[in-house]
Amino acid sequence: MARRTMSVLPQWSSRIFSVELDGAPFYFSTQEKHRGEEVPRVFRKIPNYGRCYSLLVCSSDRIRRAKFYGELKDKLLRDLPPECHLSPMSSFLPNVKDSLLKGYFLNDNSESSSPTERLLRDLIQRDPVLVCSYLRGEGGQLWTQHLWSHADSQTMEMSKDYYVVPSEAPEYHPSTLNIINSDVFYSFEEAYEVLKKCGDIIPEAKSVLELLASRAEARSKPDFPVIVIEGLDATGKTTLTESLRDTLGACLLPSPPQCLSPMRARFDREPPLIRRAFYALSNYITAEQIVQEGMKTPVIVDRFWHSTAAYAIATAVSGAVCNLPAEDSEIYRWPSDLLQPSLVVLLTLDPVERKKRLRNRGQGKTEEEQELEDNQLFRLKVEKAYQRIRGPACVTVDASPSTDQVLQEVLLLIRGKCHL
Repeated sequence: MARRTMSVLPQWSSRIFSVELDGAPFYFSTQEKHRGEEVPRVFRKIPNYGRCYSLLVCSSDRIRRAKFYGELKDKLLRDLPPECHLSPMSSFLPNVKDSLLKGYFLNDNSESSSPTERLLRDLIQRDPVLVCSYLRGEGGQLWTQHLWSHADSQTMEMSKDYYVVPSEAPEYHPSTLNIINSDVFYSFEEAYEVLKKCGDIIPEAKSVLELLASRAEARSKPDFPVIVIEGLDATGKTTLTESLRDTLGACLLPSPPQCLSPMRARFDREPPLIRRAFYALSNYITAEQIVQEGMKTPVIVDRFWHSTAAYAIATAVSGAVCNLPAEDSEIYRWPSDLLQPSLVVLLTLDPVERKKRLRNRGQGKTEEEQELEDNQLFRLKVEKAYQRIRGPACVTVDASPSTDQVLQEVLLLIRGKCHL
């Protein structure tokens, strides 16, 4: 087995497992002796003829782990029998950072287990995957987890058996354990290291790194104020930022910067680790531009780090808004090596009005913006994450009045905060 796989085995019985069914997590754990516990809820939903398997992606190379996890779903959907149902799954040590392993829970309702088990056997021979099967005891009142070993994969023998028992929901949503410097990056070095390791497989990564030669400027403070305008699409950011530019005689900068536009489509296809590192580094390139322009004039920025972090957090944390990290979590802190704006304005808008504006625009949307339009829960999580980011925090402005009224309200904020 890969080193990552071997490293989790000594703590295996301490791990909690989470399976997402219809957007809700179902938790269970394992133990060597059964003490009369009930069957975990996830197994109560399995029909009598069903068979269950779990696959967890384990690798010491997190670039490989991220790439393989994304590719694994496509492979399973393509090669498994059509009667198989796939659900997102994770395994973690409660409250232990970076302990999360992601994978899939497989409910196989096909006539024969041979095609599925043949595929899983091939996977553990070649790829960084840890496979378990789950067997129902007599009467369905007892389930056992069988952890497959690489050495035994040819004979289908299992390395260890554990009883499956219910588990309480953890204090923190499991996905929050791995957010720091995986979904949200808090330093230039952490994001840079990810893209540096991608140079051989993603040629565009080298082009991004070449734009970062003068990154020391990213933490400098310019002479003039820096005002960031944040908000979901169709809340009026473009209209407001252009009006502020003209009214204040300021420089207007987009984030991500224009120099990265040709590369965005490429990185948007990558798994979250790589995609988030790209967008994190785009903030440092924008910061360099801010410093250069801010020595001459005020600077208006259309989105900045708040957007990068809010979308990443909302995407990483599945389920309800209450699953987001607590308001005082370190996940909402501002990177210590990134320029801090003088003021951050968050435009908010009634969801019905925002959808109406989006339809009128008729423009193509990113996958995440499409998710915002289709999924009210995701939108609420993005907005809540925006509001919790600190250092600096956002000042919320209602964008539903006329464009001139919104402009005047923001100008009052700027004059009060930035003395312009």
